[in-house]
Amino acid sequence: MRKWLFWLILPLMVGCQLGAPDQNAPLPILGEFEVVNGDTIYHTIRDFSFINQDSQEVNNQTFAGKAYVVDFFFISCPTICPKVKKQMLRLYERFKDEDKLVLLSHTIDTEHDTIPRLKKFATDLGVGLPQWQFVTGVKDSIYGIANDYFSIAQEDPNAPGGFDHSGRLILVDPQRRVRAFCDGTDPKSVDQFMEDVERLLGEMK
Repeated sequence: MRKWLFWLILPLMVGCQLGAPDQNAPLPILGEFEVVNGDTIYHTIRDFSFINQDSQEVNNQTFAGKAYVVDFFFISCPTICPKVKKQMLRLYERFKDEDKLVLLSHTIDTEHDTIPRLKKFATDLGVGLPQWQFVTGVKDSIYGIANDYFSIAQEDPNAPGGFDHSGRLILVDPQRRVRAFCDGTDPKSVDQFMEDVERLLGEMK
């Protein structure tokens, strides 16, 4: 699927996911794909390496055999981030005993959100490793990988707090494929998203 076409139909995919899905059917695999010699090759998340709130490296191998939920935020965000983190806390509480699921939050303010600040932020939320990883790294790498997740993360002096970013939560499977997403500021959207997480975990068993 051509990239421009995917972005055109993306809102329709969101609408479909907010409907009443067949709970017995597998989740769709989202993103661009191509057929090579009869095999369908799906969009996957690129290799990455970031540093978490405990100064540990977080990379693709960290999530080997696991599904994970992604978001992009910054600690001083004056708009959507507190709403999104409230919904991520709901996910954390529901799935904190599920060893096949991890939460991954990328700061997009790499200058100010230092490792000690990320650690304090996680501690203040009452969450910890390994269930919820807060990561920082090279700014361009974080902004670039946001595209892989069909999200937005970029500096914008005209945006509140100086950054333009999406409040989307994204579900990734163990094969590094995007399987679902939702509006992380909308509790009803997150309700459906949590059911999608359950469906993916069921597929993995």
